[in-house]
Amino acid sequence: MRAAVLHEIGQGELEVLDDVEAVGFGPGKVRLRIRATGLCHSDVSAMSGVLPQPAPFIPGHEGAGEVVDVGDGVSGLSAGDRVLVCWLPACGACPSCRRGQSHLCLAGFLNAGTPNFRRPGGDVFGFAGTGTFTEEVVVGAGCAVPIPDDVPFEIAALIGCGVTTGLGAAINTAQVEAGSSVAVIGCGGVGISTIQGARVQGAAQIIAVDPVASRREAALRFGATEAVAPDALTDAKQRITGGEGFDYVFEVVGKSATTRTAYEQTRRGGTLCVVGAGAMDDNFQANMFELFFDEKRILPSLYGGGDVLRSYERAIALWRAGRIDLESMITHRVRLDGVNDALDQMRTGQSLRTCIEL
Repeated sequence: MRAAVLHEIGQGELEVLDDVEAVGFGPGKVRLRIRATGLCHSDVSAMSGVLPQPAPFIPGHEGAGEVVDVGDGVSGLSAGDRVLVCWLPACGACPSCRRGQSHLCLAGFLNAGTPNFRRPGGDVFGFAGTGTFTEEVVVGAGCAVPIPDDVPFEIAALIGCGVTTGLGAAINTAQVEAGSSVAVIGCGGVGISTIQGARVQGAAQIIAVDPVASRREAALRFGATEAVAPDALTDAKQRITGGEGFDYVFEVVGKSATTRTAYEQTRRGGTLCVVGAGAMDDNFQANMFELFFDEKRILPSLYGGGDVLRSYERAIALWRAGRIDLESMITHRVRLDGVNDALDQMRTGQSLRTCIEL
């Protein structure tokens, strides 16, 4: 089958090959035919080495498609079912799952170390244990979440990662209060979803911050009340909050420098929510006095910070009700052969989300 493969970490382009085989099918597993997948910045970060990932590997973790076959012991799924790909399935039995923090379950990460593809030259990994830049993939049954018939594959793919992450950061993790002031630093697909989550929660002011003009313009369409370049953020803080700082600031870039900026823009007693996925050697610094004196809450948010299955259901309900706009987030559509052009568009900030149709 066809798939886009990165041969070595640090390479800038993927090679689309037709000699890839999905392996590992058996008890507890399902084989999926991918119909649509989103290009997430985490895929780019894994390619560059910012996020740890063995190579060679097939990127992609934000996908949706149909069940082709189910292995022994799998219940609740049948061939032909429409599903989205959950890259972080919960085992239901570990301490994190038992205490109600299933998004912190490590089962999915542990499975990511096992190759689930093969080429004539050897094994190939799937990013985050999935790898959706391909026509078919074999995953654990918990990674295949049924979706209603009225949800298009491209919408389901977005819900599989970016939308759930951004909405959840505002709703689950930060629990934005109605009437509050919010700043969102980084307005790609996840940042736009964070803006929509803050709007759903009733925030009065939502300031979008991004160096790319087209992303700032998009943020206004998705619910931001104002959009500024990074060098204008301090002036916006002075003007909107009287210099006190915002009630909530979301860092959706994944860098210590922007996290430090976010901390400084947060009011005393306010909330800094770290959403961006950064590198292990990029350290955020704060001094012990300011931590004590300012009493700012620093809340990391992994995959939306809540039960992902409930978060999927909520995103679908909000989309059906017209409370969030998911269709407009897809600014580019390409076939698999156009994946490298899509990567260039993401790196230069020209796209919110690219949908790869397979």
